[in-house]
Amino acid sequence: MRDAPRIVWWIQRISEIALVCWLVVLLLADFALAALLRYGQVAVPLIGLVGIGAYLWRRRFRVQGVVLLMAISVAVSIVMFALRWRGSPGFAESGALLLLTVGVLRWVRPLRTAVVLTVLSMFTLQLNSGLRTPDNMAVLWGFMLFVLWAVAMGIGSYLRYQVERREQTVHAVRRAERLELARELHDLAAHHITGIVVQAQAARTVAAQRPDAVVPALDAIAGAGSEALTSMRRLVGVLRAEDDAARNPGVTFNDLRLLVERFAAGGPQVAFDIAQGVSEASLAPEVLTTLHRVLQESLTNVRRHAPGARWVQADLRHAEGGAVLRVRNHRSGSDPRFSRLGGGFGLVGMSERVTAVGGRMFAGPAPDGAWEVRAWFPVLMAAPSPRRFGPPL
Repeated sequence: MRDAPRIVWWIQRISEIALVCWLVVLLLADFALAALLRYGQVAVPLIGLVGIGAYLWRRRFRVQGVVLLMAISVAVSIVMFALRWRGSPGFAESGALLLLTVGVLRWVRPLRTAVVLTVLSMFTLQLNSGLRTPDNMAVLWGFMLFVLWAVAMGIGSYLRYQVERREQTVHAVRRAERLELARELHDLAAHHITGIVVQAQAARTVAAQRPDAVVPALDAIAGAGSEALTSMRRLVGVLRAEDDAARNPGVTFNDLRLLVERFAAGGPQVAFDIAQGVSEASLAPEVLTTLHRVLQESLTNVRRHAPGARWVQADLRHAEGGAVLRVRNHRSGSDPRFSRLGGGFGLVGMSERVTAVGGRMFAGPAPDGAWEVRAWFPVLMAAPSPRRFGPPL
């Protein structure tokens, strides 16, 4: 499983190298044709070099590179037409422009800019075929370049559709998770405020007969109010969807153990351990709820993406001044990130939840080859702000 990301990385690099080699072959064809035709055709391989450079630097100067290539290409075409030099549109130049068109359609924002650059690339290709080639070959070259441009536009549009669909799905997952957190905020606030109301009523009842009992009741009211404010500060700002279904905000360690037992009954064996020193009293109610959700989602991902896992290790322990939940599956034949196209949205939802309560999360391959989900949560004594959470603890 540890080798899966490396394989994907090598596939990407090899495909990029193959495209660059293809452009180099086209550039050699340009040089060969320039040696036969001489005169203005000598400038065509030089534009091909500019095109290859623009393609190599596309991630850093995507728009600037394609605009520079089109400007130089159009200028050379006008000069060649004015001097009556005829040859070919330029193989490497046209290939680089087509590849850049795919990248523009896929990544450039806003869409209006991408569309304008794509139309200009077609105009440049047609202008090159019309001004540089002999009259009897201009129509044929123009048709061939239009077909290639149409293919590039189709590929780029499809890739852009995939990117935007994934972004929309990620946004929907995050919004749903935030709405779920808002519902839990409502339940937690109601839980705390109910305690405050009960304490206030009790203090009013005993105030006349036992004034000395009012002070402890006021202390309890202040403590309950402080806990309620802490919970709301962590989750405030999330819109609550209307849902009148009854909910129970109280999640305990027994609920975590019961969740593990149910999973082990129908799947791989799970070793679940809660280290000494980690208590329910040290974790806020919303943290306990998020712990339950992360453990549930992690075990679900094991069953869904790693059906060949022999056993799962889960533990909750102290680390870095907080509590860390770690879930690892061993001897699995698949990687959750690559087991199905477009996956990984469960991880997005988990990360959104953990961050909302002041924690941080890491999901990925461990050095020993196991797949690991690790979530850090603050305790009541200290709640540090979230920061980058890398593999080592």
